[in-house]
Amino acid sequence: MSTRVFLSLALATVTVAATAQAPAQTMQRYLVEREIPGASKMSMEELRGGAAKSNAVLREPGPDIQWVHSYVAGDKVYCVYQAPSETLIREHAAKSGFPANRITPIASVIDPTIATRPR
Repeated sequence: MSTRVFLSLALATVTVAATAQAPAQTMQRYLVEREIPGASKMSMEELRGGAAKSNAVLREPGPDIQWVHSYVAGDKVYCVYQAPSETLIREHAAKSGFPANRITPIASVIDPTIATRPR
């Protein structure tokens, strides 16, 4: 069998296998509100420890859930996540030991530049 024919068959096999896999789930962005008394008084070391714990739990489900970033303000931490469902975020919260007091799907993201963008 020639190299060209072999490569063509190999490519066709890979293409069929990739197409046969289940379709990827759609990722939705969520805002997660966590009530943590004294959150804004936590040291950088405490915040690092929380991030490390969250990252360790995030490795379990793989790429189906992603922590984008968080804002620490007062007695709350507001986290932005991407996930296919709210359920997966609640599972992450339960396993990591962090509260998820409110989970809200993000409909749009805007900033000051939206006022000057062409319609």
